[in-house]
Amino acid sequence: MRRALDTLYSASGLLSAFFLVMIGVTILLQIAGRFLNFAFDATEVSGFCMAASTFLGLAYTLRANAHIRVTLMVGKLSAENKRRVEIWCCGLGAAAFAYVSANAWLMTYDSFLFGDTSPGLMAVPFWIPQIGMALGASIMTIGFIDELVQTIAGRIPDFADAEAQAIDEELEAASLSIAGETVSSGKAAVR
Repeated sequence: MRRALDTLYSASGLLSAFFLVMIGVTILLQIAGRFLNFAFDATEVSGFCMAASTFLGLAYTLRANAHIRVTLMVGKLSAENKRRVEIWCCGLGAAAFAYVSANAWLMTYDSFLFGDTSPGLMAVPFWIPQIGMALGASIMTIGFIDELVQTIAGRIPDFADAEAQAIDEELEAASLSIAGETVSSGKAAVR
């Protein structure tokens, strides 16, 4: 199960990166279109790619602890109270994203049912870009539920584990630089 979830988060992150690249491609197509006399609406398509990239990248960044977290107060709590706060936050996040994803899928279905198209030059059916948003919100819901289950089970959630690893790496780098300065100052004293 863990491998399947990690694969899902990685695939979501790769799709997010793909849509970021597509923003650049659409802008280049619009520039080329100006020189070759064909019309291409990069504004609308790049906006769709940005929405897909944003939502598809949410779960991946949650697992990598790249979301901004305010740990000033949580860091001062005891281990048990910190765990309670993390359970509450993960539960609230899961509920909020479950609501967002359910409504995003309903909106996508309605757009498909009614044949809604974008008002721009290309008239893109709205359900196509809305799938990225709905899918990303659904994967983020899964990510929050995953973190919630880990926290309830007493394991360190992945976002906290990534945070602890980052702190350990910073401390190790600081101790290496201090040790390096001590060695170089020791060599200078010997000379």
